[in-house]
Parts: sequence; structure tokens; C-alpha cells
Amino acid sequence: MSYRLPLEWLQSVKMSRVILHWSAGAWKASDLDKEHYHFIVENAGNVVRGDHSIADNVVTSDDDYAAHTRGCNTGSIGVSMACMAGAVETPFNAGRFPMTETQWNRAMEVIAHLASFYRIPVTPKTILSHAEVQANLGIQQAGKWDVARLPFDPKAVGAKACGDRMRAQVQALL
Repeated sequence: MSYRLPLEWLQSVKMSRVILHWSAGAWKASDLDKEHYHFIVENAGNVVRGDHSIADNVVTSDDDYAAHTRGCNTGSIGVSMACMAGAVETPFNAGRFPMTETQWNRAMEVIAHLASFYRIPVTPKTILSHAEVQANLGIQQAGKWDVARLPFDPKAVGAKACGDRMRAQVQALL
């Protein structure tokens, strides 16, 4: 694993999963992004820490946590890529701030580090994208399609294809 998060950003708590998102914003982490995600990967690969610690998502009944996935924040770490503002699913248009391959690769390194640190196995129910939450965990989402396309690889189409690629890449890094 080449990139590692600063250890002071991680707490010794029990976490069950990592959920990957894109922010639907520009290439830099915004204040809104920081409010909702634990870690945001900017277009050049810089990782920004969100406002909430991972420990804040152990218990979410206090309403003081990173709210990144409807009905699935407890025990979940939210990693987002700052990108895809104005993106359209069909016909696909990545918008003015498309996800970069550098961003994707750094997000995979971040997820691999989190999986290792928190001893989270790499499965479709534990390392997944927001677009996979409804199908893989049975938790209704509001039409989220992040991450179901990779602008740098037009052959990667659909939540499962992108999720399988993510898991394979994360597993290879471990």
C-alpha cells in the first residue's frame, strides 16, 4: 500500500464498511463535502479530512456524524471523490469536473488503508459504492448512481462493474 492516511485521522473503533461516493461537486473539497464525508479525494489526489471523525459514525443517534448514505451511516466510513458536478447518467456526460484516474487510484489506496486498519474484509457488502447500497444491502436510496461510471474508462459501466473493479483494486493493494 503506497498511500497511508495520517494515523491521527483514525480512531480505534469498530467499523463495518467503507462506502465510496463522488461529491457531485467541483475538484476541490467544499465545506459541504467536509460535512458529509470522512475523507475527500481531490482531482490531483490530495486527501482532505472531513469535519467528522470516524468515531462519530459508531453511533449516529446523536445526529453528530458524517451523513453520507441514507440509512447506512452507523458503522460506515464515507470516502468521496470531489468531482462530477453537472454529470448526467443517461446519456452519460461526466460534467465539467469529471473524476480523474489519479483521484480514483488515490481513493482505492485510501480504502485499502481503511480496510486494513479497521480489519474490514473486501466483499460487496463491506467495500462498496453508494450506487451499490440498495442492491447489495437492501437499503433504499434516492436514485444515487455514484459510482456507476468511470470517465477515464468508458468500458466500466454500471454500479456492479465499477464496484467489482474497486474491490479488485483494493484487494490487490492489501
